[in-house]
Amino acid sequence: MTSGDIAVLANPRAGRGRHRGLLPGVVRRLGAAGHAVRLLEASTAEEAEKACHRAVGDGCAALVAVGGDGTVHLALQAAASRPVAFGVVPAGTGNDFAAGTGVSPDPLTAASAIASALESSSFAPIDLARAVGTDEEKRWFGAVLAAGFDAIVNERANRMRWPRGPRRYDLAIALEMARVRPRLYALEIDGVDHGFEGTLVAVGNCPSYGGGLRIVPAADPSDGLLDVVTALPLSRAAMARLKPRLRRGTHVTDPRVRTYRATQVRLHSDGIIAYADGERLGPLPLEITCVPGALRLLR
Repeated sequence: MTSGDIAVLANPRAGRGRHRGLLPGVVRRLGAAGHAVRLLEASTAEEAEKACHRAVGDGCAALVAVGGDGTVHLALQAAASRPVAFGVVPAGTGNDFAAGTGVSPDPLTAASAIASALESSSFAPIDLARAVGTDEEKRWFGAVLAAGFDAIVNERANRMRWPRGPRRYDLAIALEMARVRPRLYALEIDGVDHGFEGTLVAVGNCPSYGGGLRIVPAADPSDGLLDVVTALPLSRAAMARLKPRLRRGTHVTDPRVRTYRATQVRLHSDGIIAYADGERLGPLPLEITCVPGALRLLR
């Protein structure tokens, strides 16, 4: 990587491969800013994250993630709180971070916007969330952290070898729904105890996760605050009725759902593995802090 280049982390499998043929066009449009464009080579998530750190350390002009929220999540670890411009070309199945930060949903349009913003040295300061566990390892996320029923489903789906594709997630939902039970959560919001027993908790920097489910509909990634949503114990029938409302964000009017805003959240429940930006983050407890303007977004 040469100083001043645009470093691109691309996931050819994002969006189940439907955008694979777009990459040459994306690279051409990124290059319109007059910078050389270099694709980062990596065969695993760990290698991809390390490649991003090397590119930023070598002084790249911008780091661009081409893919879905998982690809963005890996690249954020290198760009957060660093003086490097960051771009997103949405090419995944969800693209919740891109949607929440005003990035064009069209990959080629997004790439052109990145080139124009870089050429004019114009970027938007975007908040990020920093999560720290008991091992003191720091992980950043841009969209939503899930630590309730949805996280349990994710963990179950990741352990399953069959079926492949979205049917595995559907089966995981059915299996976990059959054994759903409320859990005790220790929840501290800006130093105030809000512990509860329930089935859902999410901490959001952006409004949606899971491809447009507006779990924290009022979240704004430029207001210096995190949005938190919790749900009291829900039966299987109540959860089934609430789910369709997630896409519109109207679930927050349900009397069993509570919302908060915070600069710092401490969260714990036994046996829960948290997921952020759809990626496995690690076991609770976690301390989650909003870091205003941690990202220099090109859009």
